Amino acid sequence: MATRIRLQRHGKKGKAIFHLVVADSRAKRDGKFIEKLGVYNPNTNPATIDINFESTLKWVGTGAEMSDTARAILSYKGILYKNHLLKGVTKGALTAEQVETKFAAWEAEKASKIQGKIEGLGKDAVADKAARLKAEADANEAKAKAIEAKNTPVEEAPVVEEVAEEAETATPEAAAEEATEAPAEDAPAAEEGEAEA
Repeated sequence: MATRIRLQRHGKKGKAIFHLVVADSRAKRDGKFIEKLGVYNPNTNPATIDINFESTLKWVGTGAEMSDTARAILSYKGILYKNHLLKGVTKGALTAEQVETKFAAWEAEKASKIQGKIEGLGKDAVADKAARLKAEADANEAKAKAIEAKNTPVEEAPVVEEVAEEAETATPEAAAEEATEAPAEDAPAAEEGEAEA
């Protein structure tokens, strides 16, 4: 019987959570399984993974096959790395103490990366909230200005005074133009009078 580490789907529509199980490779996806190894919840950010480390390491060490997603999860949790280090002990390349120190260093680095991601997500959320509040305040201010402009009574300036002011400013120029045009108009009339006589 070939054993396989894979996911079983649970949860409601659109909010699936998965159980990590060891099952016969011929069994249905959500059917009978040999042992439940943990739970994977992709709905959170970062994803929540709760695994029985020792039991999973035992199954990986005995040669259980893995689905692609299960392999990625086990690699993320360090089970595949620990299995690799333990194979080095059986070959005589490493000692048990070296395995523990290397794995502890790997775990510390992984934990710092995860913590950095969580802090980054928190900062992004704060910055996004501040940007949305500022945009909303700007929109409210623009709406208030538009309403104020609409409700402000329009001052009616006397049109007659404006026309008079334009006439006063235009009078010297108009007078000069009229003066130059008037003799030109009188000259043809004089010529016509002379021709009649």
